[in-house]
Amino acid sequence: MKKSDREINLLDISQAEYRSARSNKIKTTDVNILLNRVRMTKKTELKKRIIFLTSLLLGVILVGVFTFY
Repeated sequence: MKKSDREINLLDISQAEYRSARSNKIKTTDVNILLNRVRMTKKTELKKRIIFLTSLLLGVILVGVFTFY
């Protein structure tokens, strides 16, 4: 059971008000940083796809060549 009667500490109230005032500040981010991050992830995904498709194609060709021998 929790106690419903609590002593009010003035220091705790001031810290809570400070935290709430701090959280009410507007947070901004640079849009260019986000766009650059998206571009970089697209580049890395494209490179991964190219490497995967190349290795898959090479594997299919090797299997095809060795089945004829």
